Parts: sequence; C-alpha cells; structure tokens
Amino acid sequence: MTAPANAVPGRAERSLRQTLLSPGYRRLLLLCVLLGVPIALACFFFVGLQHELQHWVWTSLPEAAGYDTPPWWWPLPALVLAGLILAPIVTRMPGGGGHLPVNGLGGAPVGPRALPGAVLAALATLPLGVVLGPEAPLMAVGSGLALLAVRRAGAGGDQQASAILATAGSTAAISTILGGPIAAAVLLIEGAGLAGTQLVALLLPCLLASATGALVFTGFGQWTGLEIGALSLPDLPPQANPDAGDFLWGLPTAALIAVLVTLARALGRRTVSWTRHRTAARTVACATAVGVCVAAYALITGRSPAEAALSGQATLAQLAAHPHAWSVGALVALVACKGLAWGIALGALRGGPIFPAVLLGAATALACSGLPGFGATPALALGIAAAAAAVTGLPLASSVLAVLLMGRDSHDQMPLIVMASVVAFVVAQLVRRTPPEAGGSPGGAPSAGAAR
Repeated sequence: MTAPANAVPGRAERSLRQTLLSPGYRRLLLLCVLLGVPIALACFFFVGLQHELQHWVWTSLPEAAGYDTPPWWWPLPALVLAGLILAPIVTRMPGGGGHLPVNGLGGAPVGPRALPGAVLAALATLPLGVVLGPEAPLMAVGSGLALLAVRRAGAGGDQQASAILATAGSTAAISTILGGPIAAAVLLIEGAGLAGTQLVALLLPCLLASATGALVFTGFGQWTGLEIGALSLPDLPPQANPDAGDFLWGLPTAALIAVLVTLARALGRRTVSWTRHRTAARTVACATAVGVCVAAYALITGRSPAEAALSGQATLAQLAAHPHAWSVGALVALVACKGLAWGIALGALRGGPIFPAVLLGAATALACSGLPGFGATPALALGIAAAAAAVTGLPLASSVLAVLLMGRDSHDQMPLIVMASVVAFVVAQLVRRTPPEAGGSPGGAPSAGAAR
C-alpha cells in the first residue's frame, strides 16, 4: 500500500512548526531583530566614510590642485597607492583583506578575526578607484559583527545558529546598499538553493535583521531616517513600452553583455593564478594596470577618469538621467577600458563585483540603443538585468534588482527584463569554461558556511 500523497508534506509541516516554536529558534529571531539596527548603523558609517574619502580623492584634491575635474593621469598615482596599501593587507593580515571579488559574494562569512583586514582594505582602496563596489565589504561588516555578538554572548558553540546569524548579518548589511530587504532576500533565496523548512528557517532571521536595519534609513514615526549612498536611479529616460525592435535588438544585446562579463571574469581568474606567487609585488602591478586602463579612458574620451575608476553608482545614475550625453564612442571606450580594469581587479584587488558589472551592462546596452527601434529605457533596463544575471548567476534576483532600480518605468519593461536575465544567465553558463567555485553558489550569493 502506498503512503498518502500528503504524508511527506505533513511531516515537513510538523518539522517546520517544531523549528519555529523551539525556544532556541525564537531567541535566534529576537537576536536578529536586535542586531539589525547596529549592523545598519555600522554600514551607514562605513559607506559615509567611504564616500567622504572618495569625494576628497576625486573632487576636493583635484580642485585644490587647480583642476575642475581630475586630469587624465590622476588614476595612476591613486591606483599605485592603492596597490601599495593593499599588498601588506593581503599578505599579512588575517583573512587577506576579504574574499576575492572574482568568486562573487559567496564563500564562508567573514568572521571577527578577518573583519579588520576586510574593512581596512575597502576603506583604503575603494576611494582610490579600484573599479570595484562596496557590497562585499558591507557583507563582511554584517557577518563579522553578527558573529562577534554571538561569541560575546557565549553562544558561539552552536555552529548552525552562528551560520544563520552570520548570513542574517550579511543580508542586513547588503540590503542597505540594494535599497531594502526585498532584493537582499531574493538574492538569498535564489543563491542558497534551499527549499522547504531549511529555506524558511534561514529566510526569517534574514528578513527580520534586514527589516529592522532598514528602519535606520527609512525613519520611524517622527524620527527621520539617515541618508545612505544606495544604488538608485532617481532620474530615468522617458518611459516607453517595449516593442518588436526592443526584443529584436535587446536579447542579442543581453547575450553580448553576458559574453563580455564572462570574459572579464575569466581574466580575473587568470589574474588570481598570476598573483599566487610574489603576491605583494604583483598586487601592486595589477593595481597599476587598473590605473593605466582608467587613464586610457580619460585620454580617449576627454571625460573624467572618475567615471571609469569608481564602483559605477554615480556614473550609472548619470547615464540613466542623460543617456544621450555620452557618444557611442565614449560608451564603447567605457566598456572596453573599465571592463579590462574590472577583470584585472576581480582577481587581485578587494571589493564587490556587482556594481561595476551593472554599469558595464547599462553602457553596453545604451551604446546599442541607437539601432532602429531600440529605445533607451528598454536598453537601460535589460542592460542592468543582463549584467547582474551574468555576474551573479541569479536571474531572478537580477530581475528584481532591475525592477527596483527602474521604479515605475519597470512595469512595462518586466517581460524584457526577465527575458534578458534568462538569456544572459544561459549564455554566461555556455561561455564559461570553468565550473563554479567549490562551496559557493552559482554566482556568489550569500552563503552560511563557517567563518574565521
């Protein structure tokens, strides 16, 4: 006699209920609520300090030297200095300054012992223009502080609880830069590859930590929230419904973006192999090569080197607000020079890989938007989605990110956004010659492994 069809779901529901009602799990949820606010505050000060240093390097210092914008050669000393600062951090400090960005955002969470090196590497080099984003260092802050709190409370012996809290801390931290808990939660769901009771048990702490942390920035009652430099597009091109031309040109463009992103990541993996020996000297050499690429962009286009040097948040907003302010040649130069610099940085420097990839995808799509019937708004939407899907390997999370960034304009663009994400994901899998890193998610989404 066969068992009833609902026998297994019934056992799963009872197991979930037992987990949710257990005293240990309820204490874990309460701790996540309490951790959300201090982690968000730590992220606020981290991002605020990074932006202040970045403004000083790329705006205040050039103006003090008599330049309206940084001259073309400005990235060369800045990136050499970044390499000289990063080399001893990578070779001598615990944790080596954080995860290699070519591995995405995956791997074991950064623990308290490795946290100082990750924070120092980010604050000392991201403002100097290492062509990487702040998302990976932010996740290190979140996981490191969460694990530190657990160990201070004397609960560090429970490895499963520590892993869940570390993941919740990372999710709360990255939600501050992604504009809220929803995008971070979708990133977690798709990246963790869990289902059933495992998914719910991990998702609830992450949502609670992210939601309570979000109050720091959204405000509560009469208390006004804090401003943080999250990835956002306040101004967009005029809204336009996608038509046949947008799909005709847009889907091949999504495939092209996937190829470019995958080739850059392949360069990053080669750079990792090259820097395994004589790491300090070759880290400085890679940082110098990044500076040469950024300087080349400024020489070729006559535009500010900051557009290619920094994470891409500000340049993406400028592209969205004024897509026709860049010539096709300038966009091609941005993709070529920043893409090459990003590929080198992925394997040698420290930071997050997603924000620069999103800018590269948007620039590639906008460079193609002059094709007959291909609009700027659909190009921007699919460029963001395709690049995010190619670099993370998470098409659903990438679609959600594109929808949140496009705001009200995303309603009519959703079919194109989703199709571009899927096309980019499939093409990236076909082009990539090496399997995903062991122990990580397809593109490096948050993982709940052990931490140092």
